[in-house]
Amino acid sequence: MKATVFIAYIFLLMYFVVGVAFIYLFVLLVRALKKYIKSEPVRKEKAVSAKSLGEVIKRYRTQRKMTQEFVAESLGVTRQAVSKWESGVSHS
Repeated sequence: MKATVFIAYIFLLMYFVVGVAFIYLFVLLVRALKKYIKSEPVRKEKAVSAKSLGEVIKRYRTQRKMTQEFVAESLGVTRQAVSKWESGVSHS
């Protein structure tokens, strides 16, 4: 009889621990969703100011007075590839 009661207490304790774990996960999920919702203005700002790789390459290249040919040789690609990147025609 004592073994049966002991086993029952073990199962009751296991159910309690699992229940607490689910509650904790739910609280973490709610916190993460609140943080995500509050970050909407920041995400919108980043989306507006986000630049493509080609735009960044072109800006730095022109600031440093480099030609597309020089950048292409440095990267081991053709000048046409750099031109396509900068114009947004190709992302490869």
